[in-house]
Amino acid sequence: MNIKEEAIETEGIVKESLPNTMFRVELKNKHIVLAHLSGKMRKHFIKIVPGDKVKVELSPYDLTKGRIVYREK
Repeated sequence: MNIKEEAIETEGIVKESLPNTMFRVELKNKHIVLAHLSGKMRKHFIKIVPGDKVKVELSPYDLTKGRIVYREK
């Protein structure tokens, strides 16, 4: 099974911008996770600012870290 298939995808709101394209994201269930931008978002220079609604992929092994894969309009 591919790692991408195992990832848990959820929505959240960016609360804080940190160095090196890292962000604190508050999920729907009020948990705070540390998330970084996915490679395609970096490649296409998609900017994320606090307050943006985003989709986050979480690893089933560490639910405190994730990857931002989509920014809602």
